[in-house]
Amino acid sequence: MSNEGQPFRPAVLEGVLERITYANEESGYTVARVDTGRGAGELLTVVGALLGAQPGESLRMEGRWGSHPQYGRQFQVDNYTTVLPATIQGIRRYLGSGLVKGIGPVFADRITTHFGLATLDVLEEEPGRLIEVPGLGPKRTRNITAAWEEQKAIKEVMVFLQTVGVSTSIAVRIYKQYGDDSISVVRERPYRLAADVWGIGFLTADRIAQSVGIPHDSPERVKAGLQYALSQSADQGHCFLPEERLIADSVKLLQVDTGLVIECLAELADDPEGVVREPVPGPEGEPVTAVYLIPFHRAELSLAGQLRRLLRTPEDRMPAFRDVAWDKALAWLADRTGATLAPEQEQAVRLALTEKVAVLTGGPGCGKSFTVRSVVELARAKKAKVVLAAPTGRAAKRLAELTGAEASTVHRLLELKPGGDAAYDRDRPLDADLVVVDEASMLDLLLANKLVKAVAPGAHLLLVGDVDQLPSVGAGEVLADLLAPGSPVPAVRLTRIFRQAQQSGVVTNAHRINEGLPPATTGLPDFFLFAEEETEDAARVAVEVAARRIPARFGLDPRRDVQVLAPMHRGPAGAGALNGLLQQMITPARPDVPEKRFGGRVFRVGDKVTQIRNNYEKGANGVFNGTVGVVTALDPVEQRLTVRTDEDEEVPYGFDELDELSHAYAVTIHRSQGSEYPAVVIPVTMSAWMMLQRNLLYTAVTRARKLVVLVGSRRAIAQAVRTVSAGRRSTALAHRLTGGAPV
Repeated sequence: MSNEGQPFRPAVLEGVLERITYANEESGYTVARVDTGRGAGELLTVVGALLGAQPGESLRMEGRWGSHPQYGRQFQVDNYTTVLPATIQGIRRYLGSGLVKGIGPVFADRITTHFGLATLDVLEEEPGRLIEVPGLGPKRTRNITAAWEEQKAIKEVMVFLQTVGVSTSIAVRIYKQYGDDSISVVRERPYRLAADVWGIGFLTADRIAQSVGIPHDSPERVKAGLQYALSQSADQGHCFLPEERLIADSVKLLQVDTGLVIECLAELADDPEGVVREPVPGPEGEPVTAVYLIPFHRAELSLAGQLRRLLRTPEDRMPAFRDVAWDKALAWLADRTGATLAPEQEQAVRLALTEKVAVLTGGPGCGKSFTVRSVVELARAKKAKVVLAAPTGRAAKRLAELTGAEASTVHRLLELKPGGDAAYDRDRPLDADLVVVDEASMLDLLLANKLVKAVAPGAHLLLVGDVDQLPSVGAGEVLADLLAPGSPVPAVRLTRIFRQAQQSGVVTNAHRINEGLPPATTGLPDFFLFAEEETEDAARVAVEVAARRIPARFGLDPRRDVQVLAPMHRGPAGAGALNGLLQQMITPARPDVPEKRFGGRVFRVGDKVTQIRNNYEKGANGVFNGTVGVVTALDPVEQRLTVRTDEDEEVPYGFDELDELSHAYAVTIHRSQGSEYPAVVIPVTMSAWMMLQRNLLYTAVTRARKLVVLVGSRRAIAQAVRTVSAGRRSTALAHRLTGGAPV
């Protein structure tokens, strides 16, 4: 008999979700095991759209039956609804699963023992009665009541967002941002999500907008697309985009007429909260119309103005150095430190102590550290207040060790507050006569502006960094702009490699790479190459070297002392894949180690992790992109994981915030800036050929204090050494520093 013409009727399956074995945060695709209650403890595999479902929940799933060659019979889920469990055992399992913050297995048992089948009705209608349960005080009762309400509201938002394929963690973020207005914002103003909610870009907002019926050529869509194109370019380091390129990029992204894009751009330029258009010199000096997002335009104008103000001020908070007897001062210094400054180091010391703003640059082994120490020693000898800072916790620690004085991150120094405002600025400057900032190549435009604003008139600012490294992760290339021809900022570049540094293969090879020569990889005690042509082989060997061979031969801790640095995040030898392999070796699953699966990742106590966004709400003064730490605790009942950062701060993360953390056994070379490790392992393969550039390999090698191991092909290394980074970033800071009027 034919079924032709009859509508397809989905199969229905009911069961309790026992565990999630795989979940893709991006697509929501999930593989899980459910208990259908058929006895014998038999679990069934279900796959598909189970976004937001939690272990312990009873589900009613619609879909179809299928078979997998490896895993056998399984149910393909198209959609699901949650059904409250109807048995005491089911209710106990449901509440004890960690679904409701504050209720773990112990309290689930006590609550269900006390209320029996009425448990869920009590939670829903009379939550105050929870106080009847032994051990539940008023505070915990209030917390459980709030958590129950929140998870119910989030579930409603998730069920709605499921139809547009938004991941669990983003649904939680939307709810936290808008609360009960979540569904109306998503329906009526979906492009707001891209601006307001971290983790939602234009593409996700656009997909939601399409599903709620917003027209393809809506001006709201086009303006959001233009701002997205500008924020994407900022993520790639540009402070602005030339107007012609912005229009071309937006037409391609939005698939709409050029005329409509030009019209909407003009409207954005007229909007005080939109964009700024301004003529600036292009790469060859020709005028281009630059289009800026407002924060970057403001920061560029402000940073140039503040630097010029510091340079010109007649005040001087270190007047003692105007007419100091330098011969005597340098002799005293040599006696104190036990070493004499080379002529270019001496020049840098004089510059830092007599000029209001100065830059010190140079490669490894050229004496930057000793020069900084000398500046600090002399300043303190004259009773100057010296403040030391660096962009990362590790770099700040190193600066403190070097100078014997306290150093902090720039964020902590400025006491950045929620929203990104600093406690110290032009109206309330830092109480410092000399501010020294190390690893200044990492300073992006926005942070550099906040820092320079906080330097008091008459104080001295010394920026120290290696301009040949990769530029900052954030937009701009501040250090390079300050060193550009015609810059009013005085600078010294140290070029001489000191004799003791010449013994180091790490230092000599860093300079070889910077000069366009291949590194020497034979006969050195601290620089090795494991030649592997195939990418998968290189990944396997890199993991083996980092987790086993280096610890065995050099006695280094694989978690604390060894860092794998990959050119890219993606691919078989990318940081993402290597993290999975390294975690298996260094922090494997064990019955006694608690863990939490989040999306495609599993977090365990002992994991090395890194923060992947600036979050001003976390910790004492925010936790910032690139901060590294170790997971020290994981509480399934309170749904919280704790990280001890490299600044020795214990920072809690709710389980719904874990998309802010990534594993850090391997990180991209870009993310390693400002950090230094005893040993680094660098996979260099042709699969990363798009990223293979001289300053990338140079930055990776200069992260190592004692040991570098390259793993990969000689051809890929040669390509990296040969390829000079194509083109500068789009920034007009150098032009503004020279007092350049609009073009």
